Amino acid sequence: MSLLHGILGNASEQDVREIEDELAFLMVEGEEVQKAFTLIRDMVIFTNKRLINVDVQGLTGKKKEYHSIPYNKITQFSVETAGRLDMDAELRIWISGIGIPKTITFSRNANVEDLLRVLSSHVLNS
Repeated sequence: MSLLHGILGNASEQDVREIEDELAFLMVEGEEVQKAFTLIRDMVIFTNKRLINVDVQGLTGKKKEYHSIPYNKITQFSVETAGRLDMDAELRIWISGIGIPKTITFSRNANVEDLLRVLSSHVLNS
């Protein structure tokens, strides 16, 4: 069912243990994955220390970009939901020292509420 949700544009929650195993090379001592969401091939991962955006590229999906954002460096964030003519939702994250926000795009039907709850919790408590 999660593949169908991904194709339809819904961010689906993933098993944190599987994601921790997959990202073991990137994790530091004491870091734990708390929430992980996929949208087709890309992932947004919330650990107890940072937000990790995984952008899967290319036809084979072997090329990946890992963007790590410590919560204490996030100065603000916003979400723009899809409208009648706009086909996607965008999460924008401003990082201290960088003028241009990091944008993560979700398709029209993606449920970004869980993402925002987790992000709010970490950013406001860091």
